[in-house]
Amino acid sequence: MKSDVLLVLNAGSSSLKFRVFGAQADLPLLANGRITGIGSRPEFIVDGEPVTRLEAGIDQAHALRAIVEWIDRHDDNWRIRAVGHRIVHGGEYYAAPVVLSAQAMENLESLVPLAPLHQPHALAAVRTLAQIYPEPQQVGCFDTAFHASHDPLFREYALPRKLREHGIRRYGFHGLSYEWMAQVLRERHPRLAQGRVVAAHLGNGASLCAMHAGKSIDTTMGMTALDGLPMGTRCGSIDPGVTLYMMRQLGMSGDEIDHVLSHESGLMGLSGISSDMRTLTESDSASARFAIDYFCMMTAQHAARMAVALAGIDALVFTGGIGEHSSQVREAVSRHLAFLGPFEVLVVEADEERMIAGHCLEFA
Repeated sequence: MKSDVLLVLNAGSSSLKFRVFGAQADLPLLANGRITGIGSRPEFIVDGEPVTRLEAGIDQAHALRAIVEWIDRHDDNWRIRAVGHRIVHGGEYYAAPVVLSAQAMENLESLVPLAPLHQPHALAAVRTLAQIYPEPQQVGCFDTAFHASHDPLFREYALPRKLREHGIRRYGFHGLSYEWMAQVLRERHPRLAQGRVVAAHLGNGASLCAMHAGKSIDTTMGMTALDGLPMGTRCGSIDPGVTLYMMRQLGMSGDEIDHVLSHESGLMGLSGISSDMRTLTESDSASARFAIDYFCMMTAQHAARMAVALAGIDALVFTGGIGEHSSQVREAVSRHLAFLGPFEVLVVEADEERMIAGHCLEFA
């Protein structure tokens, strides 16, 4: 007899991360895996161990097929009941998870220009899976959805209405991470969950969210995932005139500017060494030290902005790779914010995949 499971996918340009959960209310984690090196030398890892040799140069479609075949061959006789996809941008279309119908896919395709680093890969995975394994229902879960109820005061840019009517507005991201954090706080810290929380998702991508009573009030990312905090290779907030200068005075094209802001900036651009906080922390280079100090100062400054949106702060809660594992960053950011008065500092382990699985179960 087959056992129903939920498959959660997070598709990137050269990697495909997945988790398998039991299709029960407590969502037991059954497998945690990934295929990296897609397009070059792929590695298929499950629960930290290599499981299958894959041919060099395989594309995402073959990688996805390998994952499905591995699940079908599993000793526990698993059957995929539903598949949940992390999709970065839901735009103005979606404020909650949806079944990925043909119309939904058309809507999401129109948002590719707003999330060119992420959206195409997620949508490609949906289409491929529909071809090779059409039985399970596919559900899209959006990083923008948690912020969809923002007041216009925190949503709009100071631009002419004719531009804002084209969808130019602040959407915010990392919503699945913040939604998970809100759930954890309700379960483990119910008093704080009802209060004013500045949530810090710090990793290769980084943002902050002002939450009150578990709902998003404001966030640091805007129309795209370039805004707000400096990140691993992304610049964060900069003067818009900088991009005009790069174009007009330095003769750079739009694609060249995009590459610099998305792939050569942030911790990498500041340090000239690495985008990885662990590498920078271990370095004795002055540029590494500066990059860390800059990251902590900008995070604190933006956190103070989130506190203004909340009219105070009861807790500062860290999550994400840096937020969870760098006590140095947590301590520096908290120290910069000490002037706001006493507040609690907590760490919540990120688990967007379990959040997605929970949404999938509602549709399965």
